[in-house]
Amino acid sequence: MLSQGTSRTAAWRWLGVVVLLVAVAPIVHRYLVAYPDDQWQVDLEVYREAGRSLLLGRPVYAFETEVPQLLPFTYPTFSAVLSIPLALLPWTVAGWVWTAFQLLLLHVIVGLAFGPLLARAGRFSGLAHGLVVAACAWISPVGENIRFGQVNAVLVTLCLLDLVRGSEGLRVGRFTVRWPRGSLIGVAVAIKLTPGVFLVHLAVTRQWRELRNAVLAAAGVTVATFLVAPEGSLEFWTSALLNSDRLGPNAGSSNQSLRGFVLRLYLSDGATTLVWGVLALAAAVAGFALARALHRRGDLVGEVAACGVVALLVSPVSWLHHYLWGVVVLGALVGDARVRARVVAAIVGLLLLWVAWPWWGANLLAERSVPVAVARFVQNGNLWWACASIVVMWRLVARHTPRQSQLVTDRSHSV
Repeated sequence: MLSQGTSRTAAWRWLGVVVLLVAVAPIVHRYLVAYPDDQWQVDLEVYREAGRSLLLGRPVYAFETEVPQLLPFTYPTFSAVLSIPLALLPWTVAGWVWTAFQLLLLHVIVGLAFGPLLARAGRFSGLAHGLVVAACAWISPVGENIRFGQVNAVLVTLCLLDLVRGSEGLRVGRFTVRWPRGSLIGVAVAIKLTPGVFLVHLAVTRQWRELRNAVLAAAGVTVATFLVAPEGSLEFWTSALLNSDRLGPNAGSSNQSLRGFVLRLYLSDGATTLVWGVLALAAAVAGFALARALHRRGDLVGEVAACGVVALLVSPVSWLHHYLWGVVVLGALVGDARVRARVVAAIVGLLLLWVAWPWWGANLLAERSVPVAVARFVQNGNLWWACASIVVMWRLVARHTPRQSQLVTDRSHSV
């Protein structure tokens, strides 16, 4: 029989689930019930059609979704293979299943990123977990992921799970699931290339064993995919990968990378490349240095958060929904909530992410009474958030986290 304490803990956990379901109900209703059919889960449709292309034997990267979207598939062919189960489901069912899966992964992400805070809640941790997920569900990037049916929750979960829990594994019921630390990052890279920033980080921090596992996993999955779908794989690596126009209008408001910012300055092609290169290099140096400092101090969540922000800044395209990495940043900032400045920073960061700055800025550009400089500043709001998060994590997290012993650091570097 369950003890009284265990029963109460379970009750608080279920109450947390109820809080979460109530909080996300308006979001789900907006994007899955009330949204126009021709804009319903448009990115999920891209993934699903890629899976159907493999099943039907049609070209994966030549097919486009129906009007008015006309969107091509842009990810590695392994993503198309993973989309086959979605292709086997009826369209409406696939949308609901994928949304539920995203919310489940958000629950996992919060549990990992806010672990120290939730641990302090004791037997009320289940309720606290639900409350934090409910708050995070309302930030703009989460809404955009649900709106489009995006894949970012998968990537964030894989990278966070790998670095935070890779040493001890994941408890599922009575069993503990283990994997070679670094391999889940490799799988994430095989799904989409942007998590490749973690490979650079593993090299910078001399985590050679993890780097080896990541490269082997990415290469193994990619080679296996080539054997299953050779034509699609060849098309991606020789053509589709090199065509950034397939990603959509890179200068649009929703591209919140440094390159998107520079493109909106409308400089010459040469100047654009130069300015972007300088800014991206500076962001990479600062971000990887932060990730290295947090790694040496044993702050695994902060380590992942810093790498995620680097990916947002240096990637040629970082859409608004890519900023799901912000949830990890918030968890790294708040820590165990014992430092008031970190709590305040996390709350401010959360509130700022509730606003869809790019769309607000685009609307302000249409207002003649608003100075263009102000509208442009607002338009790049998520980019400024990412830049500020690097600075704030340096000041509040990296400088005040006790450094782990050199023995622990040496062991993490062993092969």
